[in-house]
Amino acid sequence: MRTISRRAIQGEGLNFTDVESVIGDSFNPTDYIGRRVLLIIPDATRTAPVGLLFQTLHNRLAEATASLDILVALGTHQAMSEAAICHRLEITLEARRSTFAKVAFFNHEWDNPSALRNVGTIPASEISELSGGLFAMDVSVEINKLVFEYDEVIIIGPVFPHEVVGCSGGNKYLFPGVGGPDILNFFHWLGAVVTNPMIIGNKWTPVRKVVDRAAALVNVSKRCVCMVVAKGGLAGLFVGTPELAWDQASNLSRELHICRKDHAFHTVLSCAPPMYDELWTGGKCMYKLEPVVADGGELIIYAPHIHEVCVAHGKTLHEVGYHCRDYFLKQWDRFKHYPWGVLAHASHVYGLGTFENGIETPRVRVTLATGISEDVCRKINLGYRDWRTIDVDAYDNRENEGVLLVRKAGEMLYHLKNQPSWASGD
Repeated sequence: MRTISRRAIQGEGLNFTDVESVIGDSFNPTDYIGRRVLLIIPDATRTAPVGLLFQTLHNRLAEATASLDILVALGTHQAMSEAAICHRLEITLEARRSTFAKVAFFNHEWDNPSALRNVGTIPASEISELSGGLFAMDVSVEINKLVFEYDEVIIIGPVFPHEVVGCSGGNKYLFPGVGGPDILNFFHWLGAVVTNPMIIGNKWTPVRKVVDRAAALVNVSKRCVCMVVAKGGLAGLFVGTPELAWDQASNLSRELHICRKDHAFHTVLSCAPPMYDELWTGGKCMYKLEPVVADGGELIIYAPHIHEVCVAHGKTLHEVGYHCRDYFLKQWDRFKHYPWGVLAHASHVYGLGTFENGIETPRVRVTLATGISEDVCRKINLGYRDWRTIDVDAYDNRENEGVLLVRKAGEMLYHLKNQPSWASGD
């Protein structure tokens, strides 16, 4: 299957006519007569015109299909209400009850065994090859069983640099998007062992190889609409198989989503946008900026609106805390029974560090200036600042002093033009 794509010219952005043209060339209504189609979309933690793509596809295919439904690729994020899904799709509740009344909404349920189907196992020998010898274990693969109730799955989502897989999008909307806990926990920890700086923004990472291998076990017809978003507009649109569309979209993402700096910064104020409503997602404000924080420097996650560590995994995070990779690896018997995906998140937010003779030393300090209390911050092993004491504007235009302000952090990746060895994984 060939990939149909369009890129914006000179930063102008794709318009509605461009999107209609790409979707029109990619999806022929006569091919969908009587077919059941499931659209897999991201939740609200990704910036992208998901509504525009959904509505364009609905206009194109709804009359031909027997059904055209929505499954939200939550991973382990919180479920979305009907109103929140409507907002994600950029439709009113009134339109939901009229124009889109036949569209069923589903939230993924990663922790509900009855909502999942096992599609096979990636054997230890393959895991060893895919992970570059880091692991050799059988990994069970489960996915939301809804995908098997449809004739075709269409994945709709943006591509950005990503701390676990390298570049998001494509089959990542299946795993972890609508996948089960075993495969999810495994490859998140694999990414943590490789480390965020060695993964993020790179394409053919060990984790991407595992994700694509897991997707190959899902025996359903799959197509993918990959978006690349820049400066609030749609810079690229790619339609094809999840593998091919992602391959092209990730190339463009790497052109547009990496900001290269001449020098490292001793202080970084990383402001979380409202779409990150807990530290579980707000941690992206660390992931994307860790490579430009100087050794011994401080990264402050500024997010007065964040009051939760994590709704789904908060109990575990309060028990284990945030630590560097080696803190967990060198005490593996103590931590191996916890969900590996939670350990991965904890090590990603904490960042690189060492653990020698019982002493943990971070490369940089991570401080929370959020609605999370000082007691909780200390308990989970992160720094604390009262957000009320921070004047965000005072951090602006001070790069020559070693101070960096990022007003909307979490999607743009920051790299040094001359990367140190710990941040050059491609």
